[in-house]
Amino acid sequence: MDKIPIYRFKVDENDDSQLEAVAMVDSPAIEMNWQAFSNQIKFAADNEKRIISGPLMVAELPIYRRDAEHGEYYGIFTAEDIYNLRNKFFKNNKSKEVNLMHDSNQMVEGVYMVESFLIDSKRGINTPNGFNLSDGSWFGSYKVDNEEVWNEYIKSGEFKGFSVEGLFNIVKIDAKPLSVIEQIIEVVKQIED
Repeated sequence: MDKIPIYRFKVDENDDSQLEAVAMVDSPAIEMNWQAFSNQIKFAADNEKRIISGPLMVAELPIYRRDAEHGEYYGIFTAEDIYNLRNKFFKNNKSKEVNLMHDSNQMVEGVYMVESFLIDSKRGINTPNGFNLSDGSWFGSYKVDNEEVWNEYIKSGEFKGFSVEGLFNIVKIDAKPLSVIEQIIEVVKQIED
């Protein structure tokens, strides 16, 4: 039976790993879309708020990857890794670093983070309605003042979620039979539905 390696995207407080930007994408690797809030939602004001909210990172979620150095593999971020990345993100003032489809040539102005929290049921910080996230997952909201981005990508429905990009240390954890990984992914998809 084929085996596929599992890697941890390890992030320490004092290493060089960090988030470079958050991308708005058409198909998030975490397979969870954002919610775009408008004046139809009860907690928005009279005018369109132009806020998009959704998971930025999901703790322990196996994400399929393929690259020249590692081949095919699944990568996970632990709650600790996400905690450290979130802290570095704000320490390095990255809340306005947003691009389209992971293209550093398409950085956008007028899109900035207005809300951020880590899911922590012990502290009473639970998953927002409409999502099912594990403890340690990172959830955020962005305000979109940029007319072009709002109309062409968000309001049109072309972009559906967030995807983070950065520099991460990749540490091999294990190799499991492919069928086990597929079962894990199916469970995660069922939770999302």
